[in-house]
Amino acid sequence: MEQLSVTRAFEGDLHRYKHSSSSTSTNMVFAIYLPPQAKNHPVPVVYWLSGLTCTDENFTQKAGAFKMAAQLGLAIVCPDTSPRGLDLPGEHDSYDFGSGAGFYVDATSSPWSDHYRMYSYVVDELPTLIEGSFPVSGKKAISGHSMGGHGALVIYLRNPGAYTSVSAFAPVVHPTAVPWGQKAFQRYLGDDKSLWDSYDATLLVQQAEISDPILIDQGSSDSFLEEQLQPDHFKTACARANVPLTLNLRAGYDHSYYFISSFIDSHLEFHAHKLID
Repeated sequence: MEQLSVTRAFEGDLHRYKHSSSSTSTNMVFAIYLPPQAKNHPVPVVYWLSGLTCTDENFTQKAGAFKMAAQLGLAIVCPDTSPRGLDLPGEHDSYDFGSGAGFYVDATSSPWSDHYRMYSYVVDELPTLIEGSFPVSGKKAISGHSMGGHGALVIYLRNPGAYTSVSAFAPVVHPTAVPWGQKAFQRYLGDDKSLWDSYDATLLVQQAEISDPILIDQGSSDSFLEEQLQPDHFKTACARANVPLTLNLRAGYDHSYYFISSFIDSHLEFHAHKLID
């Protein structure tokens, strides 16, 4: 790994690294905040998955999460949202596909399948790297925003027992039924709809056996609410499967980091209940 920067925050340190990824066959960048407690003992980790167009820096610079993370003794890991530097045909043509829009899937269609393997990167490669390189425990939770909320829910549901808890802000909960997901899945995964279904939280949760609650916050003034997000689909599926869900509809809030920064503390506290003995 190559360290790109280190910045002190609330007596802890925010590190940024670049490394060669076997999942994407590219260099990948991630950030990790280590709270002050990490100087004395291993700490649990919250993995944060960002949304369309974002990098690791959107969360680290805008969410305002480090004060609470320092108080609770939580590390936070923020990966990028896609491979970078490839210049594949059409990769940079739109904000909702390609660069900055990996959708946390393992692509199966060419040319994306050689590099756009963000599911494997987040689930397997990155935690192995983090746990082998930093003073963290094996306990981890996952959260995210928008496309990253989709990724967090899918990863949690597909890997029972691997994460203590999951939460999301304005997640894409039913990607097979909305334009963002349909566009990405058609190009990354091709015509095999069974592959699409395996990355759809609303479909996955109906087959899950979960007793721990899922936490979602959604702004009522989010411009993407009706067309792209549709949290009621996930709420209905959770009810049918008897999966406990707390879905907070926050009056007047939009899709931005103003919304995230307003409620990030409650999400970290939610995860801390499971992460910290």
